[in-house]
Amino acid sequence: MFDFRLKVFHTAAKRLSFTKAAEELFITQPAVTKHIHETERHFNVKLFDRNGTKIKLTEAGILLLHHTEKLFEVYRELEFSINELSGHHNGILRIGASTTAAQYILPPILASFHKRYNDVKIVLTAYNTELVEQALERNEIDLGIIEGDSKNTSFKYDTFVKDELVPVVRKKHPLFKKSVITKNDLLSTSVILRESGSGTLEVVANALKEINISLPQLTIEMQLGSSESMKLYLQNSDTIAFLSPYAIAQELKQEQLAILNIEGLSIKRYFYFIRRHGQPGQLPNVFKDFALSYNFK
Repeated sequence: MFDFRLKVFHTAAKRLSFTKAAEELFITQPAVTKHIHETERHFNVKLFDRNGTKIKLTEAGILLLHHTEKLFEVYRELEFSINELSGHHNGILRIGASTTAAQYILPPILASFHKRYNDVKIVLTAYNTELVEQALERNEIDLGIIEGDSKNTSFKYDTFVKDELVPVVRKKHPLFKKSVITKNDLLSTSVILRESGSGTLEVVANALKEINISLPQLTIEMQLGSSESMKLYLQNSDTIAFLSPYAIAQELKQEQLAILNIEGLSIKRYFYFIRRHGQPGQLPNVFKDFALSYNFK
């Protein structure tokens, strides 16, 4: 419906690569170059500075990118509103979710959502909490799903689902045979944690403060960027990790990992839907309402 040349420009501007834009749009690189030149001729400005194989946006390019993002948001809203009249939903919904939600909570919901709204195309990207918020600020996603205790006043937060984090070890770990371990046991054992910027790390740090332990007091062996990498590391190391039961359900069933009880420690958390205040778009609300009504088993 909208000018395809603007779509080509927008994709190239976001990727800063004509080659990647061509791959994403399923056209040739010369076609991308042609569309960009036509757009530059139309506005009589240079949109990209080229230095060999590298490109960057000019001041005019930055301005056009800003307006095309607002324009495409209006188009998505228009398409949704027109289809709403007939009770039909379609369009593209871009979701950014923290890694635990993206890997373990959302997939069955997405499959069920697709069966009901099969004309809605969902693009899901996994980030840590900090990067989800940045993507939302840059209008790269329509809906964020994060965990963590901090709240940014730029966003509206709606509670999604309750979760917890539990201390996990492999069954060969020396502490596994203890029914309850003490703070001193924790402090004398190596741990692995999520990376800086992770909502999981923030929740763990806040919970440990409640039993008078700070992160610098821990023997941190490594920081890893996902639950999957932490699980694989645990299976080959005598360390402790704090993970969601959603992430280790299969490993618990297969008795590859086990949950420890730490005296006085309880780590509860929530996943939240987040959007910018005043952000238009009804499709994120359709998905949010569907997810909230999903029957977790």
